[in-house]
Amino acid sequence: MAETDQQPPGLTKLLGRLLRTGFGAAENRLELIAVEWQEERVRLTELFVRGMLLLFLTIMGMLMLTATIILFFPQELRIYVAAGFTVLYLLGAVVAFLGLKSLLKHEPFAETIDQAKKDRVWLESLK
Repeated sequence: MAETDQQPPGLTKLLGRLLRTGFGAAENRLELIAVEWQEERVRLTELFVRGMLLLFLTIMGMLMLTATIILFFPQELRIYVAAGFTVLYLLGAVVAFLGLKSLLKHEPFAETIDQAKKDRVWLESLK
């Protein structure tokens, strides 16, 4: 039987490999966090800008439309028309709130959290 001159790696080599692997995994996770942070920042900025633009234009449009419609009615009916618009706008505000709430359900850093959970399960399986 032929003997080989290969010896198992020493403790220092194994420890070095383990540390390099650990640092590599940590670097991957940090890069993932950085990428997701950039994506979230861009998404939140766009959401804010579009929301403010929508709010401004909607308020201006509705104000002008409401004033125009109210002025078409006789003086004694204008208060009732104004009250009707108030109810209509409050219902619209509720619908807009529910739509905004559904946009905010997106969980930030979902992929990073998922990877961290997988890492924890993998580490626990080594015990």
